[in-house]
Amino acid sequence: MDMTTAQWRKSSYSNPDGPQCVEVADLPGSTAVRDTQHRELGYLSFQSAEWANLLNTLQR
Repeated sequence: MDMTTAQWRKSSYSNPDGPQCVEVADLPGSTAVRDTQHRELGYLSFQSAEWANLLNTLQR
């Protein structure tokens, strides 16, 4: 997938003034996650169902 056009946004749980942030991008059928300090290292991609399960588990 061509990630050059991905619309990345900072996680609402990240510290807006701090360097330790996570960015997410919604992709067709999946969500990508990357570290803002190391964008050049790539991203992790989760299928939509996996991402939803992760978020539900974290909210418990």
